[in-house]
Amino acid sequence: MKLHELKPVPGARRSKNIVGRGTSSGMGKTSGRGHKGQNSRSGGGVRPAYEGGQTPLFKRFPKRGFTNHTRKEYEIVNLSQLNVFKEGTKVNHDKLFKQGLIDKKESIVKILGNGTLTIKLTVIANKFSEAAKKGIVDAGGKIEVI
Repeated sequence: MKLHELKPVPGARRSKNIVGRGTSSGMGKTSGRGHKGQNSRSGGGVRPAYEGGQTPLFKRFPKRGFTNHTRKEYEIVNLSQLNVFKEGTKVNHDKLFKQGLIDKKESIVKILGNGTLTIKLTVIANKFSEAAKKGIVDAGGKIEVI
């Protein structure tokens, strides 16, 4: 079987029902909407989650928690992950992104001291943990805070 030979299972696809094309079509005049009422009008019907006037579920439950809108989300990079770069490289956001160590170029990066760094690097990031600073300097590298 080839890709161009694939066909849907019989009965899986139905033709679209065209409404409002005369009485002989079986779907003329009111076009299957019945007479009068909210659902017969254009734009009619109730909003999602409407429960017929009963207090909706989302209003019955108490509000909980708090979302801090000024929270900073850091992308974490460990020292052991920096060993993929060549000796003497300046490691910045672009290089971390190209290497796949962070998800977005414009994200805030924090270097953590998990693992050991075996090569000499100049690391440019937004934040460093104390262990990361010590690990980079002990390997002979430099730290630059943005």
